[in-house]
Amino acid sequence: MRTLSLPLALTARISPVVVLAAAGWALTSGPATTPAAEKESAPRSAAGETPSGASTAAASKQYAAAPAPCGSITAATIKSLVPGAKTAGKEIPSTDTALRRTCSWNALKGYDYRWLDVSFEITESDAAAAKSYKENIAEKSGGGTVPGVGDAGYSVVNLTTENKQQTREGVVMIQASNALVTVTYNGSDFESKKAPSTDEINKGAIKAAKEAVAALESGQKA
Repeated sequence: MRTLSLPLALTARISPVVVLAAAGWALTSGPATTPAAEKESAPRSAAGETPSGASTAAASKQYAAAPAPCGSITAATIKSLVPGAKTAGKEIPSTDTALRRTCSWNALKGYDYRWLDVSFEITESDAAAAKSYKENIAEKSGGGTVPGVGDAGYSVVNLTTENKQQTREGVVMIQASNALVTVTYNGSDFESKKAPSTDEINKGAIKAAKEAVAALESGQKA
């Protein structure tokens, strides 16, 4: 039987998937900070943010609570992006579920691993959300805008290689009124040690983000 090495950091995420073997390979979320990381994304362009100084924006608050994150992505999309994962997903514990909620899906099918996270954060105002959005994208340089979703959208994809194993991860951040939506999607192939293409990861993350924003918009409002 062939022995495969599997990153230690993935062990907790793929439970109850059987871990084949552990290796000293740490999976990072968002842009990698090591020289091995390569920033890959759609063409760069300035993201449009809602002005945070306007008093009218500061008083605006469209959304009162975060929607159920595990119900924000369709079963068909989960099956497509995370083959083998349970479509119900797993909600991550939060200290305040009215303001922050996250759902995670992950699966190892054959040698292919995929992981998808969808998070919602409700802020006190449009201005607060715009400020956080601007700060978040500043920390993840090298990406590009995602037009037509929410008030502002940004996407970035990174490739990380450690112990000869590649992982490509896409992060999409959306500001919609006083809400922030963040999608993280990544994948690895433990047979070839290669990662999925930039296009596959970027398109998958954006598709999930669009569905998450649609779920937010159709849910509870203030």
